[in-house]
Amino acid sequence: MANAEQSRPGGAVGTGLVAARLGAVRAVLWLVAGVLALRQLAVVLNTPKGERLTDLETWVGPEGVLHVPGSLYDSTKFTGTPFSGLVLKPLSRMAEQALGWGWTFGTLLLVVALGLVAARALPQPVTRRSTLLAAPVAVTLLMLSLPVRNTLYLGQTSIIPVLLVLAGCFAVRGERTSGVLIGLAAALQPTVLLFVPLLWFTGRKQAAASTGVTFAGVTALTWAAMPHDSYTYWVHHLAGVGLGGRADDLANQSLHGALLRLGLTGPLEIVLFFALAAAVAVFGIRRAIHYARDGQLLLAVAITGCVVVAVSPTSWKHQLLWVLLAVVGRVGTKASGRYVWPVAVVLVMTLPAKMMVPNMGVLHPLRDNVVLLAALAAALAVPFLSRTSEYYRTPIPTEYAPKAETRFSWAPLLRRVATRPNLLLELLLIRVTYAAYQRTRLEATGSRAAAEEHASQILAAEKALFIDIEHWFNHAVVQVDWLRAFFDFYYTSFHFVVPLSVLGILYWRRPADYRWARTTIGFTTVLALFGFFFYPLAPPRLMPDLGIIDTIHGVQDFSKPDYGKLTELTNQYAAMPSLHFGWSLWCGLTIALVAPKVWMKVLGLMHPTFTVVAIVATGNHWILDAVGGAAVVGGGFALTYILTGPRTTAPLKGRGAGHDAAPPRGREQPQPTSTQQPAAVERR
Repeated sequence: MANAEQSRPGGAVGTGLVAARLGAVRAVLWLVAGVLALRQLAVVLNTPKGERLTDLETWVGPEGVLHVPGSLYDSTKFTGTPFSGLVLKPLSRMAEQALGWGWTFGTLLLVVALGLVAARALPQPVTRRSTLLAAPVAVTLLMLSLPVRNTLYLGQTSIIPVLLVLAGCFAVRGERTSGVLIGLAAALQPTVLLFVPLLWFTGRKQAAASTGVTFAGVTALTWAAMPHDSYTYWVHHLAGVGLGGRADDLANQSLHGALLRLGLTGPLEIVLFFALAAAVAVFGIRRAIHYARDGQLLLAVAITGCVVVAVSPTSWKHQLLWVLLAVVGRVGTKASGRYVWPVAVVLVMTLPAKMMVPNMGVLHPLRDNVVLLAALAAALAVPFLSRTSEYYRTPIPTEYAPKAETRFSWAPLLRRVATRPNLLLELLLIRVTYAAYQRTRLEATGSRAAAEEHASQILAAEKALFIDIEHWFNHAVVQVDWLRAFFDFYYTSFHFVVPLSVLGILYWRRPADYRWARTTIGFTTVLALFGFFFYPLAPPRLMPDLGIIDTIHGVQDFSKPDYGKLTELTNQYAAMPSLHFGWSLWCGLTIALVAPKVWMKVLGLMHPTFTVVAIVATGNHWILDAVGGAAVVGGGFALTYILTGPRTTAPLKGRGAGHDAAPPRGREQPQPTSTQQPAAVERR
């Protein structure tokens, strides 16, 4: 059938068009990967000397430990094995500048090689599109990941063991050669020896034996060449424990580091660490063996690497690439939830922990160990699908609402999902988006002079419009204690609570409206950032000659440009537009549109009314700031309408708008086509 279709002129043209588009997408992805590589190179080389390649400089620089007589570990600055010290010693004869350039370029080449090998190792069957696009996507993710960025910044060797293991498993022929590469990786990072049972129990006994022999031989030769260093490392420092900083540092994402951060010390901590490490190793390797036998060897390697991260006494940031490889596992029977696990892994491995988890005391154990928890989840808990599962290749399809119609025929309307979105994925994206917004807003600071000049412009415009009531209203409220307390409370308490409550209720009761409302507030927030960047504005309370009383923060010291500690927490010149009013107006309009009762609509519209009064009464915004907030809200609604069409008002088909409408198993499944065999046939 396929050959017959391709023999037709139309079929050949269609195939050629698809191939051309696929080639263009692939070229764009490689361009993105190249730009990221150049950016990483520029960041490293533009960093002042003494702040870049710090570990490499400590090792092979003029005063480095590889030059100093005595043990490599006298200062505990050298964190590698004696074998890695032996390999690095010849580099100490290179010129410093040439070494820096060569090391950075070499590391980037290793990252590209790692991405190519990982893409080649994807479990079969994979589509041609996946095969072509996997390599640039893998390289891009590696370039963005925290371990690679940390490795480039420090000048570390941690990419080499990962690449050696992947090359040994996927890129070379012959079990002996494979074992040699993995044995060399273990000589650089001893806990890589956990790959030996994976090899042994999956039928690659010769590779397992070769790994052990290579590791033992290299270690013995190094001991003969460097007996004092070898004794110090393997006996005195217990295979690297205590090297490279405090073990309870946040950068150590191992079980040992987590227990120390929880306050456990001494023999109790050691016994508990060994017990937990043994349990993680046993159960994690068993899972890895299962998936290797299932034909998902790359996932098995990733799980074993996650075990390596957890059980190592110290797993520093630059040694955590194993966790990123776990992105290849497939989780979930529904297409709508298939991306939760890979998105979570990518976010954990590319963003700082403080962007993933709010800075709340009760969540500090989660924030401080987020990478370790991801590694433990991959090793022990995440239910990756077997290749024999009927959902491995064809998950339950997503149900979409009827196609929207809009007066803008040119608009690229997005398909609207009819079912409730995955909660975990929504929480991840909302948290990361808000953290990015916070960071961007903080970076959008302008000079004090520019902010005050813009404030004078705003005040002049308000006087021309006869709406310059800020001073009068502020002082009128200050004279009434209960009124001042009420508006202070309203300003500080409802800014986040009400929008989150509206989103939560819509998610639970009106999922189709939730997607529309979430998109609208997202566009509103992005549009507001343009105002923060291009029009820094001093609020009334920060105008020195206006006499506005700051009812919340107290009297400001205008002799200090940063006005004390407040500037460290927020950009005080991000006043135009007012998102305090903008978000409240979004809440009011959303409630007015979706609420079934008139009193609910009225109550919703009262929120922006109280908010606009509060922002003026407390001296935090001008009247025109609220006008700007209303403008970005209008822009958010307009963009949502253009991209998704009008809001759906008719009830959705299926089990109801407030429920997941996934078809029951065994019914409404996608019918096999001529190129897609049923799952039962596929398993045979």
